[in-house]
Amino acid sequence: MAGLRAGEGVLRRKPIETIEEGDADERLTRTLGLWQLTAIGVGGIIGAGIFSLAGTIANGTAGPAVLISFLIAGVASAAAAFSYAEFAGMIPRAGSAYTYGYVVLGELAGWFIGWDLLLEYTAIVAVVAIGISGYINFLLNEMNAELPDWMLGAPGTGDGHRVDLFAAVLCLLIAYLLTLGIKNAARFETVVVILKVLVVAVVVVVGFFHVKSANYEPFFPFGVSGAFTGAATVFFAVFGYDAMSTAAEESKDAQRHMPRAILYSLAISMVLYVLACLVLTGMQNYKDIDKESGFSTAFKSVGLGGLADVIAVGAIIGILTVMFTFMLGVTRVWFSMSRDGLLPHWFAKTHPTRHVPTRVTWIVGFASAAIAGFIPIGEAAELTNIGILLAFAVVCTAVIILRYRRPELPRAFRCPAVPLVPAIGVAASIWLITYLAWQTWLRFAVWFVVGLVVYFAYSYRHSGLAGAEDRQG
Repeated sequence: MAGLRAGEGVLRRKPIETIEEGDADERLTRTLGLWQLTAIGVGGIIGAGIFSLAGTIANGTAGPAVLISFLIAGVASAAAAFSYAEFAGMIPRAGSAYTYGYVVLGELAGWFIGWDLLLEYTAIVAVVAIGISGYINFLLNEMNAELPDWMLGAPGTGDGHRVDLFAAVLCLLIAYLLTLGIKNAARFETVVVILKVLVVAVVVVVGFFHVKSANYEPFFPFGVSGAFTGAATVFFAVFGYDAMSTAAEESKDAQRHMPRAILYSLAISMVLYVLACLVLTGMQNYKDIDKESGFSTAFKSVGLGGLADVIAVGAIIGILTVMFTFMLGVTRVWFSMSRDGLLPHWFAKTHPTRHVPTRVTWIVGFASAAIAGFIPIGEAAELTNIGILLAFAVVCTAVIILRYRRPELPRAFRCPAVPLVPAIGVAASIWLITYLAWQTWLRFAVWFVVGLVVYFAYSYRHSGLAGAEDRQG
């Protein structure tokens, strides 16, 4: 077997200098500017974390210390963000953590990062779609509308529930939007993100006048450990820039814009998270905060029912941007893996005029719709987090390794205080993984084994690098 004789097998690495964008029918169009990229990042970060998850964690896990939970998760995420920013400026190609791992740690490591992200990102799209249902139901209840029970939730979530129809349809709508072309889709995303930020700003400003300091006591009703447990849970709400970085190949000037967009999006989002948490836990006692539509019910409790409806509409629109960012992310990772030969090249074919991977986009759309429609949110959420955390740890590790292995490479952005900052990212990611439920580990193990089978049955021999080794041999 020439591949085994000529190369390093599963450890073969994709050379940075020879990374190409592929043939004409496997190429994306560079149309995104700095603020469009930033909007995609903010769109991926701000969503369920503010409108749903903050209330859930405040009510049953951390109390007012949900603020600390977001800060802890934000610090851990920032350490990884610096590492992503360095790679994004150095390797402006689709694939994000998959591509970075492939370049530095080798093909098998890159494969598993990509393989994990396919599941994680798809599950996040589904989880977010399910989360929107809480606000849709809130609005329907406000309008005294009655819909058949069969369409209001996944089996097992309520009497007569058969499918979460709203969530499934939303997944398909986002897939359709992405097939229209990245330029048109990004314009929509930018407009919606601006509306979302305005809604959050209104929530903070108006809510500030209804804050009662007594609601902050006790600040740690579940102990300090509750804040740390909350951090592990809300962590998936403080990334999104990683999915945005998969669009590097569609950026006009990726080397300059991608690092800045990553850092800008995280900074903007963390400021909004902190302010929103302060207002939410200050308006209501943590015991009274609604787990599904926290802000809407909080404003309704102080006699601002009209604003509560506006917030619910804003939440629905805003959370759509999270679905957009992560569906964009999973399709670009899949596209990149297919173009590298690790998955069939059929998936890497782009639309002849729109230059987007429509095939994988529709597959992801239907897969996420199936998860959102038929799996309860708790079980779907367990498919997220662990792969993302492992990807963060790998990217942070890869930054350290590449600094010492290839110090001469030009870097548009340099992660500060290497190896300290990346090491913090690695430690934080591994530490947060320990807080995940055993069911999450079990599902990850099953997906890992399936990935091993797929890699050695197909990907190893069809890899573009395997072909290069055979030609050299």
